[in-house]
Amino acid sequence: MQVSVMKAWVGTSCFTLSKVEAVPGSTPLPTKPVWVLCRNGKSSFPPSLAGKLTLSAPSSVFEGDSIVLKCQGEPNWKIQRMAYHKDNRELSVFKAVSRFQIQSAVLSDSGDYFCSTKGKMLVSDKRSNIVKIRVQELFQHPMLIASDFQPIEGGPVSLTCETRLSPQRLYVQLRFCFFRENQVLGSGWSRSPELQIPAMWSDDTGSYWCKAETVTPRVSKQSLQSQIHVRRIPISNVSLEARAPGGQVTEGQRLILLCSVAGGTGNVTFSWYREATGTSLGKQTQHSLSAELEIPAVKESDAGRYYCQADNGHEPIQSKVVNIPVRIPVSCPVLTLRAPRPQAVVGDLLTLHCETQRGSSPILYWFYHENITLGNSSAPSGGGASFNISLTAEHSGNYSCEADNGLGAQRSHAVLISISGPDGYRRDVMTARVLGGLFGVLGSIAVALLLYCLFHKISGESYATSEPRGASRPNPQASTHSSPIPDMEELQPVYANVGSVDMDVVYSQVRSIQQPEDSANIRTFLENKDCQVIYSSVKK
Repeated sequence: MQVSVMKAWVGTSCFTLSKVEAVPGSTPLPTKPVWVLCRNGKSSFPPSLAGKLTLSAPSSVFEGDSIVLKCQGEPNWKIQRMAYHKDNRELSVFKAVSRFQIQSAVLSDSGDYFCSTKGKMLVSDKRSNIVKIRVQELFQHPMLIASDFQPIEGGPVSLTCETRLSPQRLYVQLRFCFFRENQVLGSGWSRSPELQIPAMWSDDTGSYWCKAETVTPRVSKQSLQSQIHVRRIPISNVSLEARAPGGQVTEGQRLILLCSVAGGTGNVTFSWYREATGTSLGKQTQHSLSAELEIPAVKESDAGRYYCQADNGHEPIQSKVVNIPVRIPVSCPVLTLRAPRPQAVVGDLLTLHCETQRGSSPILYWFYHENITLGNSSAPSGGGASFNISLTAEHSGNYSCEADNGLGAQRSHAVLISISGPDGYRRDVMTARVLGGLFGVLGSIAVALLLYCLFHKISGESYATSEPRGASRPNPQASTHSSPIPDMEELQPVYANVGSVDMDVVYSQVRSIQQPEDSANIRTFLENKDCQVIYSSVKK
């Protein structure tokens, strides 16, 4: 068989093989065009050659499915070339019989498919039937849905990656993942199409999107990006509160200064100040509507006026000033006893005064005798308090007091007091009077004796001067023997103590001295003997 080109170029892109001459003795061949060639690489077969090949393909195809195309002809056929085409465009060429496979179909794989072969001689070229393949969507493109695309800072947001499976493939499992910019949110891939964000802050403003994909085979789709803008709310209603054990600030205990805001979002910076100094006591920045400043052990000097400030980037807002008093526990009190005389007696009015040096008012004082309560007295403005009792014989013993201002009671040391009875008091008074009178008498006698001694001394000197110079002086030794001076034992009492101590007159013993007849002996006696005290009776 001989093929000749009868007409070249159809239009500007193709030409036709239009005449075939048969070899003498062979079967006549048709003279219609049998082949059309185009410059763009496309080709077509005349209808007379179609149907010799069969192209088999799946009847239903979804995204992710594998598409296998198989070109079938006569058994044991021999070809020089096999090609698979889609929409008149050659996809792949083989040198032997082979099948064509698309591993994972996508929507763009939809189209018209056929296959062609070329034998060793041109007449052997064949083309298969056309198979229309339409790839169906396994699931819709996801759409990101947010519960609020303009949430208030600090509030929650729920994100949903919404899609729908084909009714024919409802059994397919999907998984989802959410993104902000290029950052994965949450724990990554999840079977749940929802993501809960507990709190959104200003830093979370940005573009959000999601992905949905099958587990097997892998088909992945992502949503369009959506902008989420987080709104910040300014600070409002700042307040300061003092918290202490028992509701009152006590020296030595812990104090908490709580600064809180009623409204506001974002990072809030809290600061604490003391009004007297204006210096900052502390500062904290956190995602919270309140913050605490702790003073571990309060001192008396910590009492004063305080305030706090809160700021979330708009402007600082200050709280009202709060006065914080510090209550001081009482110190150990001191008990003082006051009586009319050093030695208290029955019938005296005894004053017990109890006072503590430190302690916040009001202070209640309790008084005790041998740990038995006598009574109490209050000091509303601080200081001490007193308690009076009329003494009886049973009031001797230990006394103490106790101070209490509600922060812990303190007890004083015990003070001992001894009470004298009425008889003992009279005896003491009598003894004191006797001793006073006796000392008065002794003083009077001492003065009289001194004058007496001085008088006799002057008289003796005068007598010695008036004696004649030539006169003979008697022998003192002889005179002494002729008139000896009596001993003190020979003196006789004139008065003696008589009567009871209850009488008004007290008698003292009085002794008289007998004067020697010899004047010289008198002088000698006075010079050699000490002046003796002469006692006499004295009125009380």
